[in-house]
Amino acid sequence: MVQGATSDTEKKIVSILKVLSEFSEPLGSITIARELENRGVFLSERAVRHYLRIADERGYTEPKGRDGRMVTPRGVDELRVALAPDQLSFILEKLELLAFRTTFDPKKRAGQLPINTSLFDKYDFPRALEAMKDAFQAGLCVSHLVATSSEGGKLGDVIVPKGKVGLATVCGATVNGVLLKRGVPMESKFGAVMEIENSRPKRFVAIINYGGTSLDPSEQYIRAGMTSVAKAARSGSGRILANFREIPALSRSIVEEAIADLKAAGVAGVYVLGSVSESVCQIAVSVNRVGMVLLGGLNPVAAAVESGIAAENVAESGMLDFEQLVSFWNLKA
Repeated sequence: MVQGATSDTEKKIVSILKVLSEFSEPLGSITIARELENRGVFLSERAVRHYLRIADERGYTEPKGRDGRMVTPRGVDELRVALAPDQLSFILEKLELLAFRTTFDPKKRAGQLPINTSLFDKYDFPRALEAMKDAFQAGLCVSHLVATSSEGGKLGDVIVPKGKVGLATVCGATVNGVLLKRGVPMESKFGAVMEIENSRPKRFVAIINYGGTSLDPSEQYIRAGMTSVAKAARSGSGRILANFREIPALSRSIVEEAIADLKAAGVAGVYVLGSVSESVCQIAVSVNRVGMVLLGGLNPVAAAVESGIAAENVAESGMLDFEQLVSFWNLKA
């Protein structure tokens, strides 16, 4: 395994996997060697082929004929493990980058916004859509707008593998991006599981600080079976995915206007907007700051997973044009 990348061989394989993970098309050994050289890693084309054969044997890479190789989901997982010690603030940096890249203007209803991508077996997808209906109906999502893609297509930075269907949901980082464009800096604090009662927020029951993790909190919570989104959607009480942010108190009026514009465009991810310097759902807020709770974009997918349907989730998976989104209710299984 690559874990820890302790030996020279493991370090070189990790470097190759990192290059492959940053491209959406197959790469040959010549291109990989050139990319490595640009990053200060000097390997001959012959050496690259040698390490690629090892990566193939471990299932980290997959040959694509004469076009070269692509990294596999297993390779991506191993890369995350190997780089984890160096990426404790990876998710926080990713959220900030997505906010900066956001060009979505809710008034014009145009531009690019951040998405999450979930992959389902194509035969399970109709059941997954059925399982997600209650969550969308109850509004336990950032937006009812989604996008789909069959095998070979691309959603954000994710290429849909053979036999899969991809579903893109709007990411909460969209709110960060829209506010940033209006001059409001937002501090992303943590991803959480929130308990709701009678369709109202009650308290956070699990918290992962963005600055101390290399993995997306929502992905971890879904994998661990810590949600009850379907129950919350049907009865108004249960545990859902949420995120906590803070904004400067003086920006509150600008934020309220932005929230209204987002809702009009079909993006309603703000669940709670607190008052100045007041706690929100038992979480203390800094002086002259306002707390904000955003709904998790992957809540509907969590409901599908709760029903026993397998899903591979890639939160904050890149950007998508707003024009590519359609209403969930217009999807056909």
